[in-house]
Amino acid sequence: MIPSLPRPAWLRASTVVYGVLFFAFLFLPLAVVAVFAFNDAPYPAPPWNGFTLDWFLGGADGPRRGLFADTALLGSLWTSVVVACWVTLLSVLVGTANAFLIERTQFRGKQALSMLMLAPLVIPGVILGISILALASRVANLADDLWGLELEFLRPGLPLVVLGQFAYIASIATLTISARLKRFDITLEEAAYNLGASRFAVLTTITLPYLKPALIGAAAISFLMSFENFNTTLMLVGSDAPLTVMMYGRMREGATPVLNAVSLFLMVASALLALTLLKRSDAPQER
Repeated sequence: MIPSLPRPAWLRASTVVYGVLFFAFLFLPLAVVAVFAFNDAPYPAPPWNGFTLDWFLGGADGPRRGLFADTALLGSLWTSVVVACWVTLLSVLVGTANAFLIERTQFRGKQALSMLMLAPLVIPGVILGISILALASRVANLADDLWGLELEFLRPGLPLVVLGQFAYIASIATLTISARLKRFDITLEEAAYNLGASRFAVLTTITLPYLKPALIGAAAISFLMSFENFNTTLMLVGSDAPLTVMMYGRMREGATPVLNAVSLFLMVASALLALTLLKRSDAPQER
């Protein structure tokens, strides 16, 4: 347990072996997917038949339609981005409000409400999606029967996908922001009030700048969780399929290395996002 103490050779060797096996388990499947995105074969698996860029740059009319010529895949990618942006915006806004409600106010039943907020995190995504679909459909049918209103946003489609993902991602954003707000020194706000600052000025110049790392982190987590969500999305999707649903349909029909190309593209994009966030988190320390 103490690094300065000598360790026997077998313990040092087992530590190295464990580390190698652990990271191989994490990254070897990703490496295989990335490598076979360049395989000169119509299937996304071994054996290796040579290097090609057809699965990225292949024409739309050729036998090997590449990622950048596949309008259906690119459209589903853009659909996922749009959905993720809406979910991120709603989750961060509501998560911030929830964090202030939990950390700054006292009311009866707050503890029970805080625990209830975690319920969507332990409910399977399929069950959550089915429940939201059933509730939304009944509300839409009731509005149509009683008042003749057609509530399209409660029918299967992108608005319902946004609501379904928001139902549990908002809880994660709330936890992320609350953890930061809990450590905030309230005397900083009190000092600003004593100097004549308004509530809005204190919020925008003291509190929110302090919460900025948590807000950025919550936004990144919300975006990535929305982008990769499948179970809940599959239950609520309409004619415009996000990327995960589109890839699932392609896998059922017969996968080609273009799905490996999509996966490699997403891995690179996620890595760039993570590096950007890491750089931003290290910036205050440099100053």
